[in-house]
Order: sequence, then structure tokens, then C-alpha cells
Amino acid sequence: MTDSTRRAEEAAADMAAECLAMRSRLIGRTVTAIYDDALRPVGVTAGQLNILAVVVRRGPIAPGEVARRLNIEKSTMSRNVERMKRNGWLAIRPGESARSQELRITKSGRRILEEAEPLWREAQRRAREVLGAGGAKAIHRLAGAIRERSVG
Repeated sequence: MTDSTRRAEEAAADMAAECLAMRSRLIGRTVTAIYDDALRPVGVTAGQLNILAVVVRRGPIAPGEVARRLNIEKSTMSRNVERMKRNGWLAIRPGESARSQELRITKSGRRILEEAEPLWREAQRRAREVLGAGGAKAIHRLAGAIRERSVG
């Protein structure tokens, strides 16, 4: 075995055993799949439901502000907003300045939120079951700490 091969194998072993990115992505993909599966009957994804919830609570709101609040990349946000607009869930209106836009929820978007709510509650239950009570609490605690650090 060459030194290069040995170093690569050691690096891979360390990453497999310790990598926080790998573990957090596994948790994220697992939890997202639970929600996406539960929400499929109403035709919305977990990410889209999150966007609708922010628009209802904070709207009218600029797409960039929604993306910042949810830590969504600009291209992902644009793609979701375009789909949601096509589905009739969001309306895009001119903002205060000539170059800005605001998102507003439509009646159809509100209906999706209402229809999704019991499915979302079931996904919450299943996700808590998979994560365990301690895991769910840890995620809430970590997300709160991240929000506090990013606001300041």
C-alpha cells in the first residue's frame, strides 16, 4: 500500500467516523423524506410548506428575506417560488422599490396550508419517533442557537 493510499484511507475512516456535515445531512435527508412523504397527497414539499409558512407569518415579504430566514440558496428559492406561483399558491407583486418584489400567499396557498396541517402533524410525530425525544429537543436547541448567532 502506498503512502498516498494509506493517507486517503485514514482520511476516509476519520470522515466516516467523525464528520458533522455527513451526519447532519443524513439527519436532514431522513427528516425531510418523512415530511415529503406525508405531504405528497396535497402536492407540496416540506421546503415549499416552509416557504408558505414564512410568507403567511411575515408577508408580504421579499423572496430574499424568505431565503435568508430559511437559509435557502437563491437558486433553490427562485425555483420553488416559480413552481408555487405556477401552482397558484403565491403571488408576486412589485415591492417598495422598482427592483424589489414581494411574495403574498393566495387563497389557494392558504388552502394548501390548511390541508397540509394534519399531514404535517403526523410527519412531526413520525420524525419525533425516529429522532427520539432527546434528538428532537437537540435539534430545536441547535436551531435556536444558530438563529441567535446569525441574527447578531
